Amino acid sequence: MSTDTVKHEQWSSRMSYMLAATGAAVGLGNIWKFPYIMGENGGGAFVLVYFACILLIGIPVMMSEVLIGKVGRQAPARSARLVSQQSGGSGKWSIVGWFGSLTGFLILSFYVVIAGWALAYTYYGFNGMFTDQTAVQIDSLFRGLNASGAELMAWSGAVVLTTTLVVGLGVKDGLERSVNWMMPALFVLLLVMVGYASQHGDMPAALKFMFNADFSKLSWNGVLVALGHAFFTLSLASGIMTMYGAYLPAGTSLVKTSIYIAVMDTVVAILAGIAIYPIVFANGLEPGAGPGLIFQTLPIAFGSMPGGQIFGGLFFLMLVVAALTSALALIESSVAWLVENRGFKRMQAAVVSGAVIWLLSLTTVFSISGAEWTKITLFGNETTMFGILDFTTSNIMLPVGGLLTALFVGYVVKRSVTEQAIDSSAAIYTFWRVCVRYVAPIAIVLVFLQLSGLVSF
Repeated sequence: MSTDTVKHEQWSSRMSYMLAATGAAVGLGNIWKFPYIMGENGGGAFVLVYFACILLIGIPVMMSEVLIGKVGRQAPARSARLVSQQSGGSGKWSIVGWFGSLTGFLILSFYVVIAGWALAYTYYGFNGMFTDQTAVQIDSLFRGLNASGAELMAWSGAVVLTTTLVVGLGVKDGLERSVNWMMPALFVLLLVMVGYASQHGDMPAALKFMFNADFSKLSWNGVLVALGHAFFTLSLASGIMTMYGAYLPAGTSLVKTSIYIAVMDTVVAILAGIAIYPIVFANGLEPGAGPGLIFQTLPIAFGSMPGGQIFGGLFFLMLVVAALTSALALIESSVAWLVENRGFKRMQAAVVSGAVIWLLSLTTVFSISGAEWTKITLFGNETTMFGILDFTTSNIMLPVGGLLTALFVGYVVKRSVTEQAIDSSAAIYTFWRVCVRYVAPIAIVLVFLQLSGLVSF
């Protein structure tokens, strides 16, 4: 490994960084998961707990990850090593960066397949394939897509190709330019869908489902759900925020930008719910259908609603934009690593990373299409290679990565280094330090135990 540092490009402005980081945080999970778990766990009561979790865990851990990148100015693994050595610690703490980057890379390998579904459904929607279709016909459309390994490979391959080409153009010409139009486009599409839902959906029922403060529904498990979602929705422990922090312009406030990103991520999730659930309730659909709500249930509603062909296509186009902003962020760490450690040109590194991602995505493609070789019996239960990959990354690697980050920044990195990087008032710094050293580790362990099924609360 080369010991020389590589000078990377930086974001042109603080706004470009915030748009890119918000785009990384906003993903497919924001569109369907947050509004649903909100409604099922007490609505407004859940939101209050969620905001507390964002404040006490989400933002402090995000600041910690960005801090590593801002100080190190390299890919996550090298940044963590440099920051550790600057504090008199061991270079072995590079594991913090390695672990996050690996987690993000593995997540991207199946994320592109789900994004491929959204891309396929954009085509289906604009071509009127939802119009006047029954539930059986829409289900058949979805099953047909999943049964065809070749079709899934093509749609996910298109997502990988787009991601590769954009990232290969560089930080300013690729990442920055793309998010500077994709994020405004995402907000416009969201607002258009909210307007459409207010005209053709049951808005009162949706708002009651999402915001009615019912504390009787807010159990201890609901608190952990809020905690887990606050952690995962900000794209923490996947190498993203550390990598984007390495491109941070000098003088940018970690505190202000982290709060902005958290707020905008939540706003997008809430707007998504206001766009989706009026349509759900107006058509007598089941609000708790998860991913099935998006790909198997909503198309039925769009097919029977005025202007459904256009707005159905726009809805899935919105999903594609949200997926692409996250995919760009997830692949960036591997591209930067190849540039730093193997001397690759930017586009070469992007092509190599994209090719590996596409090959790994075949595991998910063939798991979904029912290939026998992907089926595995583990502890007496039959699962697939995709199932193992999904469970391992979401329930084990993300929490462990977040815990490593909190312990590293909270206990290994010198106080003087963190004070200089955060550059805020004594009160805010003390609040951040207490959260990172004590609150976040305990909370992350609780989430890890619950998600892994080791403890039931």
